[in-house]
Amino acid sequence: MKFALLLAYDGTHYRGWQTQKNGISVQSVLERAALDAFGKKVNIIASGRTDSGVHAAGQVCSFSADISIPAEKVADALNFRLPPDICVLRSVTAPQDFDANRTAKAKTYCYRMYVARREHPLKSRYAVAVWPRPDIELMAKGAELFEGEHDFKAYCASGSSAKTTMRTVRSVKVSCDFSRGSEDIFVTVCGEGFLYNMVRTMAGTLLYLGLGRISLSDVQASVERGDRSLTGKTMPAKGLTLESVDYGFPLF
Repeated sequence: MKFALLLAYDGTHYRGWQTQKNGISVQSVLERAALDAFGKKVNIIASGRTDSGVHAAGQVCSFSADISIPAEKVADALNFRLPPDICVLRSVTAPQDFDANRTAKAKTYCYRMYVARREHPLKSRYAVAVWPRPDIELMAKGAELFEGEHDFKAYCASGSSAKTTMRTVRSVKVSCDFSRGSEDIFVTVCGEGFLYNMVRTMAGTLLYLGLGRISLSDVQASVERGDRSLTGKTMPAKGLTLESVDYGFPLF
């Protein structure tokens, strides 16, 4: 039987999703919990590999197993054995040909920043402090330049195993929340696939644009010519969260 999991995790203490030889990963912890719960080893596949320190609010996983536990109870069985920073939000049966990675149509990530001279103890785990306040409207204009199909080689970190740097970005939105006396900035990116550190470098480029360190023409040239010197820095992993995965049909 094929199962699908909706998963949330705090990536602070993990070496990313994928099992690693040199550190603990979300996948290895989840598969260990499954082994204990089901009495058999299962291979759990995720929609995509989140990097070390990156969080997830809506990661989707799939696995096949011949078990007697009802699908809706699988979440409880796993959560009983998982640490507090990993939680299975929902568990359901899935079509037999469903694969959380290969079936995915698009993923949405959000990069979070907040305007502050120093880090806030209640925000610093999941967002990055920036100062001074960037120009949000200018950042939003720059975000539009990323939309569509482009060669994002300037936004791909070294060490990537990608066969091509062409990617299709469906939308990039910059928004802010000034409620409760705070200034939170959100860069939300929806795309059909991403390169290594691509979203974090896009967020850093938009921040540099908003701070006046680069221009709109620089952003456009970085996309059109693949010039890495025209982009901003790659932002820290802690500000990035995988929000949701689109499969073209309701899964949960």
